Parts: sequence; structure tokens; C-alpha cells
Amino acid sequence: MKYFLCVIGMVMIIEGLPYFAFPEKMKRWIIKIFEMDDSALRWMGLFFMAIGFLLVFIGRQ
Repeated sequence: MKYFLCVIGMVMIIEGLPYFAFPEKMKRWIIKIFEMDDSALRWMGLFFMAIGFLLVFIGRQ
């Protein structure tokens, strides 16, 4: 459970960093995301999940 909490904490730090460092750019990026097609967002999400799974798999070896 400690390991899981550390991983969630690191994800939150990494996810929050762009909002802290570049708030004006993040607003523009969020607007662009709203303009994207749903299928493009799904493929992008699938791609990042696959990369994340691969990284976890490699890290656990």
C-alpha cells in the first residue's frame, strides 16, 4: 500500500507541474483538447496507457 501511495503521489506531482509552471499555456492546451475529435482523444489515451503499461512492466522486471 505504501508503494501504491508513493506512485499516486508522484503521478499527482508530475500532472500538476505543467499547471503550476505554465498556467496560461495549459488553458490554451485545454481549449485545443475540447476541439479535438473524440476518436483522436481515445487513440491518444490508448497510446499513453500502453506506454504506461510497458513502463510498469519493464520497471517490475
